[in-house]
Amino acid sequence: MFMKVLKKCLKIFIILIGLFIVGNICVYTYAKLSPKIEIKNANSFMLFDSDNEVFFQGSGSREWISLDDISPYLIEATINTEDKNFYKHIGFDYLRIIKAMAVNITSGTTSQGASTITQQYAKNLFLDFDKTWKRKWDEMWYTIEIESHYSKDEILEGYLNTINYGGKYGIETASKYYFGKSAKDLTLAEAAMLTGIPKSPSNYSPFVNLEKATQRQQMILKNMYDDGVISEAEYNKALDEELKFIGEEEENELESVMYYQDAVIEELKSLKEIPESFLETGGLKVYTSLDMDAQKELEETVKNTMPDSDLETASVMVNPNNGRVIALVGGKDYSKSEFNRATDAKRQVGSTMKAFLYYAALENGFTSSTTFTSEETTFTFNNDQTYSPQNYNGTYGNKPISMATAIAYSENIYAVKTHMFLGEETLVDIAKRLGITSNLDEVPALALGTSEIGMLEMAGAYSAFANEGYKVTPHFITKVVDKEGNVLYEANEEKDLILNSSLTFILNNLLTATYDANFIDYNYPTAINLASRMTHKYSLKSGTTNTDNWYIGYNKDIVTAVWCGYDDSRDLKSSEYKYAQNIWINTMENYMKDKDEAWYSQPDNVVGVLVNPISGKPATDADEKKMIMYYVKGTEPREDDPVFDDISGNTSDN
Repeated sequence: MFMKVLKKCLKIFIILIGLFIVGNICVYTYAKLSPKIEIKNANSFMLFDSDNEVFFQGSGSREWISLDDISPYLIEATINTEDKNFYKHIGFDYLRIIKAMAVNITSGTTSQGASTITQQYAKNLFLDFDKTWKRKWDEMWYTIEIESHYSKDEILEGYLNTINYGGKYGIETASKYYFGKSAKDLTLAEAAMLTGIPKSPSNYSPFVNLEKATQRQQMILKNMYDDGVISEAEYNKALDEELKFIGEEEENELESVMYYQDAVIEELKSLKEIPESFLETGGLKVYTSLDMDAQKELEETVKNTMPDSDLETASVMVNPNNGRVIALVGGKDYSKSEFNRATDAKRQVGSTMKAFLYYAALENGFTSSTTFTSEETTFTFNNDQTYSPQNYNGTYGNKPISMATAIAYSENIYAVKTHMFLGEETLVDIAKRLGITSNLDEVPALALGTSEIGMLEMAGAYSAFANEGYKVTPHFITKVVDKEGNVLYEANEEKDLILNSSLTFILNNLLTATYDANFIDYNYPTAINLASRMTHKYSLKSGTTNTDNWYIGYNKDIVTAVWCGYDDSRDLKSSEYKYAQNIWINTMENYMKDKDEAWYSQPDNVVGVLVNPISGKPATDADEKKMIMYYVKGTEPREDDPVFDDISGNTSDN
């Protein structure tokens, strides 16, 4: 009985093996007869800046070199580490797959992988990194196609010219960056170090973690020795070699452009106008909004400002008149972290949310002089729940103050009173109208920016204030052209009027109170220390939470948003709140240097009135401080205007 079962199982196994072999023959034959995909052009493109100058070209590699121009040590180290049977299999190492499955099943983990060099190359060329079944099937098919049409040497050459060596794509670029030499001149020790990086650039780049990088280099050398790839003498010499890292790029090459480049590629992938066939044909010309001068100044400002610690930053500069992102920094150091905080992170925005709130207030009958009392307050809402926000440093005027004063000090009590008076849905509605797509909760704390929002969303929303009322969508790509010169895509930069231009004029002037000495009273304006460094007029709002610090400011020409914080959301130290404001002011001043003032013309239906800035009342001879504030005609302040606390109903307990 046992022998019958064994024979039956053996027969089924032989049939399955036969079907597998026949299936492979059919699939590879079909792939061989199908049109050849051009791996050198695959996913290739040229990126142009705003001056139509090329700032990137290739399919991940700036310099494509032949296999003959790559050190044999690097080739041997790569094959031995990534795919020992590379020259023996036909794209898939089936024995390695079976072994990896067995290890993963017995260990209960997914620590063992079995991707071949061809599979990795196909993934790098044609695919994103979403973990879907379709992507897996596509990866398999592209692997088969590549193996059917190209020799092993051609595949290996393409792979080495496109893989990621810690933000440096391609072996020639990486070799020059890390060691200041061509790939053909790499020593065994250097080759092993570079070979270790692609597995996890954020862990094994020597500029990120030299200890881990060295450990992996030594493991690679040991495996090469154990497998007979190198001799004992070569092994010992490599271990004893002291590596000298250069870490320099070609002249005028900006590291932060990689963040911008990544953002462009992500936007390119999202454009439905670009057919999927571009993945196979390549040759695209992608015209972007990148202002190389602005990008250079922004990067230099970040480098010269940020401390040597884990503290991170992100910044974008947007033309508010068309939504073009002209400069972007996604982090302090691309070689250490490729995570783009400017495009992919969402953080608490703090008091930068108040700009939305106060525009909504103006739209609902408030003026620059509308007053609430600045005092400790407990708010009651939703079935007797309570909320007791605090002003920064526990500072209260214990008197009525104007909206302008509340903006100058970033008063939390005034903001929540306004929010509750308008109704919590009002702030959500205006944020959505301005283009905020992140989830916002209708709660009292929303007025203080407790929701997490992306930087591009915030920059786009502030652009509507900067351009006097028009909604724009921040974007990187202006036009895409194929290799035949056909325009595949052109950005739609039409603007929709969503705000009242008279009210945006008033808000823009209110946001200058954040650095105006006229508001020094029981408190100081939040950005008063920047006033002496300003040569132009700006609207500016800061946002501060325990974990995040924002500065967003603008004029008619430019919106600049800056964030600083920790990736793990740990609390900021008091000394770390200075970095965002310093990056912001230096960036804006560098950009506006030698440019004309870009401020706003007063609309015909808006009047300026001389007032006491703290109380918002019409100025009298007894007032020490007087300034012009703006109002829609007919809403000018009067001496007998009520304090809103007296007419707002039961929103709080004092």
